[in-house]
Amino acid sequence: MKNKVVIITGASSGIGKALAFEYGNKGAQVIITGRNEAKLVEAQAELVTSQIACQAIVCDSSSEEQTRAMIAQVVQEFGRIDILINNAGISMRAMFENVDLKVLKQLMDINFWGTVYATHAALPYLKQSKGGIIGISSIAGYRGLPVRTGYSASKFAMNGFLEALRTELLETGVHVLTACPGFTASNIRNASLNSEGKITGDSMRDEEKMMSAEEVAQRIYQAFEQKKKTLVLTFQGKLTVFLNKWMNGLMDRLVYNTLKKEKDSPLK
Repeated sequence: MKNKVVIITGASSGIGKALAFEYGNKGAQVIITGRNEAKLVEAQAELVTSQIACQAIVCDSSSEEQTRAMIAQVVQEFGRIDILINNAGISMRAMFENVDLKVLKQLMDINFWGTVYATHAALPYLKQSKGGIIGISSIAGYRGLPVRTGYSASKFAMNGFLEALRTELLETGVHVLTACPGFTASNIRNASLNSEGKITGDSMRDEEKMMSAEEVAQRIYQAFEQKKKTLVLTFQGKLTVFLNKWMNGLMDRLVYNTLKKEKDSPLK
């Protein structure tokens, strides 16, 4: 990773920030992006204090204009892009019948279109460097989750896009990895939206029993270095993908019963 240029979207906290530390500690020049300037500057300060070469660029991943400007700035300043990590994401928790549809659109704009915008803008430079694209998706991209219809839809779309792109780029030297963590101790649930599109600010699951963001980042780094195409994390995640493929009727009931136990779950 020495002197490699790595862009990580949505990197002011959680898995994104952990990936910045992981790649930065390996010698990469890290560029972190995010919508919240204060949190982004704070994350940059943490990275710099740890002797990591880091630059922060305020960028709303749901904006094509801002994303293309961010990619152009990186190329102008560093002359190359080696790895693009599409990590920016937001979640939701609301019954579909009660949700304002603008919430689903917001999730698609950030989770799916944010990945498309950044990848399309960076691709010419990634082909020059024969670099790579990493998409931070979710188990929800393999198995639809109740009260998270918009989140699951955005991650299914992300998985399909990255799989198609990986195949399209087969002869270019650009590697594409789709990484699907299970429930992770990060801030994405704290930043999930309710039926009206307001941030809940509360986690509904026991964070202590989840894989840490740092461990997720280490596993993603290793998987990319090993040229893996997909990475499904946690035993629960692997089991969910397997059972959903072969016993999806059973999985409907298992998933329903599991998420019904969440704090303040709207499921009855």
